[in-house]
Amino acid sequence: MSRLQSKNLVSRHRRGTLLDNLDVISERIRQDFEARNSARDEALRRSRELIRYCANTIRATHRSEFEEASQLLATAHQAASELVECVADYPDLYYAGYTQDALKELAEASITYALITDGPLPDPDDLGIEYPAYLNGLGEAVGELRRYVLDIIRRGQVERGEEILSAMDDIYAVLVTMDFPDAITGGLRRTTDVVRGVLERTRGDLTIAIRQDKLQEALRAFEERVNANG
Repeated sequence: MSRLQSKNLVSRHRRGTLLDNLDVISERIRQDFEARNSARDEALRRSRELIRYCANTIRATHRSEFEEASQLLATAHQAASELVECVADYPDLYYAGYTQDALKELAEASITYALITDGPLPDPDDLGIEYPAYLNGLGEAVGELRRYVLDIIRRGQVERGEEILSAMDDIYAVLVTMDFPDAITGGLRRTTDVVRGVLERTRGDLTIAIRQDKLQEALRAFEERVNANG
């Protein structure tokens, strides 16, 4: 055997030895990807389910169907626990947009229900929700509070509207102080900008309603005096 042939044989032998575990490694990676993909599909399904429960909770709350809203909220909390458990072994899936967005919806539904029913503000640690998702949910709850204020204005409950507006103002005052990069807050600055606009419009609507109430009271008092003197 020539020196060249011997060298080629040794080279092929070395290549084969170096790649002996390639199949083992690739199979392990494939199994991990399959498990991760399965977890991702399940997380997406559970995320959609959680968002639906949260939307129904908010809808029932606005309709003053508080018992149903409470039951739906409890179901949403259970769905959130199952979602988190589903991705517990995969931090990248837990922090993925669809998972955190669903948990943000849970924060929004929980906060909206609590404030409308005069309950204590839910704590993010008790909810098991990351702080960025909680704060963004807090901001989005302001939009639901505006809807509630408009509903009670139509029912003539202006004083209650002032209470809710004060809560909205307090929320904005906190959000605006969270001056950190979006990578940390989950895009909170954009949410805060929206909250400011919602707050200003609601304040304007409530101011008009208060003035109308005062005008109506003045007209009634005037009519009573006219009738008394007549």
